[in-house]
Amino acid sequence: MEKQHPIGDLMTTTMQKLREIADVNTIVGKPIVAGEITIIPISKLTVGFASGGSDFTSKNQKPEDDNSFGGGSGAGMNLSPVAFLIVKGDSVRLMPVAPPPGTAVDRVVEMVPDVIDKVTGFIEKQQDKDKSQG
Repeated sequence: MEKQHPIGDLMTTTMQKLREIADVNTIVGKPIVAGEITIIPISKLTVGFASGGSDFTSKNQKPEDDNSFGGGSGAGMNLSPVAFLIVKGDSVRLMPVAPPPGTAVDRVVEMVPDVIDKVTGFIEKQQDKDKSQG
């Protein structure tokens, strides 16, 4: 039977721990019931994973001995709330935590013509007032 390399053990252990932390309940949270309304939190999980290792020989190592091994692994996670599912009777709504990217800019662009019209109208009224007073 072939001996497994130590880096495989490192990776397996790290992945098992990640699996324990990040189950489906992490993404789709536990429902919160408030009267006839049920709120279900939805989150986004981002995971980063890295591992590495090296075999090396020591000064006094005999040829029949296994090489020494040094290595490590690590992982990082980021859990961000994205939205809430709101269930009331037969109605289901998705309420985002933040507006989609670009939405605020789109609203400002849509408002620009109205703002220009209002400012122009205000300036014209002021000029008419000044002419009638002078």
